[in-house]
Amino acid sequence: MATSPWSLLLLPKQQPFSLLLLLHMAHAFNPGMLHVPAVKRPAHGIARGATASLLPQATPPKEGDYVDIFCRGTNSLMKQLVLKSFRDKVEMQPAGSAGPEVLDRLLAPPEYPGMSRPLWLVMAGSIPTLLGWYGYYKFSVEEELFQDELATDGRVTGCGGYGTLFPFVFLGLIGALLRFVFEIEAGEYVIEAGGVWILGGQINLYRRINQLYEKDGQEAPLHAWWAALPPPFDLVVGLRQVHFLARYWATRRGDDWNGDKIAEEYFPFVSSPRFTLKEFARTPSNWFWFTKEAKDFDFPFLKEASKEMSKEMSNEMSQETSK
Repeated sequence: MATSPWSLLLLPKQQPFSLLLLLHMAHAFNPGMLHVPAVKRPAHGIARGATASLLPQATPPKEGDYVDIFCRGTNSLMKQLVLKSFRDKVEMQPAGSAGPEVLDRLLAPPEYPGMSRPLWLVMAGSIPTLLGWYGYYKFSVEEELFQDELATDGRVTGCGGYGTLFPFVFLGLIGALLRFVFEIEAGEYVIEAGGVWILGGQINLYRRINQLYEKDGQEAPLHAWWAALPPPFDLVVGLRQVHFLARYWATRRGDDWNGDKIAEEYFPFVSSPRFTLKEFARTPSNWFWFTKEAKDFDFPFLKEASKEMSKEMSNEMSQETSK
């Protein structure tokens, strides 16, 4: 029987080149630099296959809640299209199941509540694999948020790891097959449809992370719509998403936050409070470690915009006080 290109990535005995490269690069790093302090483990680990006892019983979608129905249906459908060997490998595990070493964290399945993956860890997995591992990161965080949202709110507003990543993958493969093998120009539209799907999922991810912070009474850290902007602004909000989601899960699970020099020292914009586009443009001290002493740009249009925003905020506060 013929084997599809996608199944080669999922068969347990077929390891993609990106994973082998990751293993090689990780072993080459200084073990002391990349050691992750152990997180709290459950007294009695939950074996694979016991996900039903790990996650609270989910209530069925309410009639007329089409967002919840669509998201659950998409996740379930895509999950059925993936090989069981892959589903078994990425089955949800209890918090603290991953080992303390870097490779343990990089190769660990999703956990409930979600695992804290600092920016330095995401870069350690993504750069050596030419962003190959980032696809697994995307799957993991989406699946963790999906299960957490279902357990906490009883409904979901995201399609989870299966429903977010695999439509993008399948549309990309189908589109590439049509366009480059069969030379059907319509394949380009299929590829573009996959791009639109993953972009929408990214914007939705940022929105949900904002909601997590707002539920805790904190300021929303992300501008979700920045995902639709050209570089570098889409990258800026993407890096901030990694950092603030990692901080959230660490707090939620009661894990110690051991700092992240990449996000907190070398690229301070990643961990700073939320800023506007104009604030980011006029404040080079918030860009890189070597620009921390730089003075703000004194462009009139930026200053005027800042004053206008301050005036509008002041007026809104006055109106709320007077009510």
